Amino acid sequence: MKTNYHTHTQRCRHAQGSEEDYVKSALAAGVELLGFSDHAPFPDRDFGLRMPYFELTEHMRTIDLLTAKYSADITLCKGLEIEYLPEYHAYYESLLEEWRLDYLLLGEHFYRNSAGELFNITQAKSTEDYLDYARAVVQAMETGCFRMVAHPDIFAMNRFAWDRNCDAACDMIIHGAVSTDTILEFNSNGLRRGIQDYPDGKRYMYPHRIFWEKVSASHARVIIGSDCHNPAQVWDQCLPEAYDYVRSLGLVPTQSLQ
Repeated sequence: MKTNYHTHTQRCRHAQGSEEDYVKSALAAGVELLGFSDHAPFPDRDFGLRMPYFELTEHMRTIDLLTAKYSADITLCKGLEIEYLPEYHAYYESLLEEWRLDYLLLGEHFYRNSAGELFNITQAKSTEDYLDYARAVVQAMETGCFRMVAHPDIFAMNRFAWDRNCDAACDMIIHGAVSTDTILEFNSNGLRRGIQDYPDGKRYMYPHRIFWEKVSASHARVIIGSDCHNPAQVWDQCLPEAYDYVRSLGLVPTQSLQ
């Protein structure tokens, strides 16, 4: 069964294609379940690279209309990818309860660090910043608001050699996922970015092999997401590559968020 719960649209301002474009691409590829998880707006602040809050109603309504139109051919789910900031806890609950989302996908690009400052993982000055990132991810998982974590190893995109802080960040995230039964996403978009040079050798920005080897030694649940930003990426060559990669580590990816 082909499923993908990580789908963006042109509403996030850095992807192409309408909601229906992605549905049509999924149908052409034989995808049986497509979950929309565009970058969610915050109600009172624009963090950029996401849909404006005023478009959220139209986005949800569009998915409802497409669900009715294509119900005989594909299952559509409503989700959003969003960062966790403690001060927005009530907002996450309202997205699930009042907006009736099927799931929230934790995409922790920015977070509150140990000093309480808003910090983006791309601004990391050293691998010590990865520890705050991992703590923020675990804090988010412990709320129960997030069904899965997108690209949990995204911190590895920074240009630092792997060290004990990297190991510690991985261990925190994986332990948190196991203890809260939160699914970890093996993100195919990292494969699309290709192999790059790092201080400790050539590798993908993410997924990082060491992280996923650690996952394979745990009881954490794993799912593969396309993280598509173009309809052609709903099920491109990177998805079979991702499945082969994950299975080579002895992992059995789930197809369900249940």
